[in-house]
Amino acid sequence: MKLIATRGARTDKVDQLRCLRDDGSATATPMPRQGILPHDLVHYVVESTLGWRAAFYGIVAGGADIGWTMERTHDAFRRDVADQAIHAEAVVESLQAQLWSGAFDEAMFSDGVRAACAARGRGMPPLPDGAGQALFAAVLALDARWQQVPWHGTLELDLPDW
Repeated sequence: MKLIATRGARTDKVDQLRCLRDDGSATATPMPRQGILPHDLVHYVVESTLGWRAAFYGIVAGGADIGWTMERTHDAFRRDVADQAIHAEAVVESLQAQLWSGAFDEAMFSDGVRAACAARGRGMPPLPDGAGQALFAAVLALDARWQQVPWHGTLELDLPDW
């Protein structure tokens, strides 16, 4: 699946994300500007780096509408959503908190993931040693690329085998 992130105009409050599946079908959603890398692009880093194919983008790649998928994976009370999708959301939220703070702190990252999972009634995901720091570095690298995209320009990212 290909992700196509498009910057709007300088004064817009949202950018756009289009997911183009391997079968040619597509789904799209606005990406609110937050002053940090958009939430949906942080998902790309987490899911592609960790190889989590049952998370947000895996559900979208399987044919689900992106809006429907967002509603399901962001609902803390849904028990029918795969653990991986919930874990991805928790990791993304914790990484975003680290981005807002401007620096990475392993203990705060882990505490953030643990708390976000607990709030959703799930246990902590199995993460390899150093995963938080590696994900943070990857998010910063993607953010640097995103910041170079001109107004009305696009950034294309591939999710192989999805």
